[in-house]
This record gives sequence, structure tokens and C-alpha cells, in this order.
Amino acid sequence: MSKWLLRGLVFAALVVVLRLIQGALVDAFPTQAGLISPALGLFLAVPALVWAYFDGRADANAQSDPDRRADLAMVWLLAGLVAGLLGDLVTWFIGLIYPAVYTGNLISELTSFAAFTALLVFLAGVVAVTIGRWNVDRKAPPYERRREGDDRADTDVFAAVTPAPAEAGEAPTTAIEKD
Repeated sequence: MSKWLLRGLVFAALVVVLRLIQGALVDAFPTQAGLISPALGLFLAVPALVWAYFDGRADANAQSDPDRRADLAMVWLLAGLVAGLLGDLVTWFIGLIYPAVYTGNLISELTSFAAFTALLVFLAGVVAVTIGRWNVDRKAPPYERRREGDDRADTDVFAAVTPAPAEAGEAPTTAIEKD
């Protein structure tokens, strides 16, 4: 199973659980709905932050060259898309059976709600990966890039495009001669 699929399935399950909890809490405390939803959004963002932080640390420890590290931004983007689409599709299906779960129609669940979930997981993931890599990189010795042949580089890079100097005894030609 690929990295993004595992993360996406875990966060899709978390989205379903959080939306069920949201439905129950909003039914019990309807006046607090404005506080319940953002608080439950944090319960989705915090696990993404923690998991991505350890992803970034592991990736930085595995590869000291920053240019050769894994593309974890794509991993977390795909994980967010899977979490949003699958989690909100399952929530919509549960909402057909159990109406206390506040769901919209299928199109709004698969566009607006899924996009918000994907964005939340993706942004939390990218920020945490960056912080995790930075924590490893700041304690590591500076990475020395191999530059083979630089010590023998005695040529000018512009030598091929500059005109050759005039030979001794030759006059430089600046005008075009007419026949």
C-alpha cells in the first residue's frame, strides 16, 4: 500500500468519526455549533501535523541531500484528496440512513466539504513536514555538494562566444568591404 493511500484511508475514517461526533454534539448543543465545528477541525489537523512531522524527520534522516528527498508534498496532497472524497462520501451515505448527521447533498459533500478536508490535511501535512525536516537539518553538519572537476576549471565560460583577439600583425576588420 502506498504512503498516500494509507494516510488517506486513516484520515477518511477520522473524518467519518468526527462528522458523526459533530452531528451528535450539534444535536445536543445547537447553540454551540459555531464552536463545535472548528474544535473538531483541530482534531483532524493535529494528527496530520504529528504524522507529517515524523514523516519529515524520517525523510531528512534518510537523505541528507535536500535535492534528493522524497516529494512528501504530493503524498500529503493525495492523502488529503482521498480523505476528503472518501470520508465525505461515506458520511453522506450514513446521512441517508441517520439524518442527525448534518450532511448536504452529494455534490456539495464531494466538492465543498471534500475540498475543505483535503486542504486542511494538505496544509497541516506540508507545514509539519517542513518543520520536521528543518529540525533535523539545523542539527546536521552542512551538506557538502560534490563538484567534480571544479579545481581544474581554468576555462572561461564565455570564451566560446567572445571574438578571438586579433593576431599580431592583423588589423581588426570592423567594416564590411564592398566588391
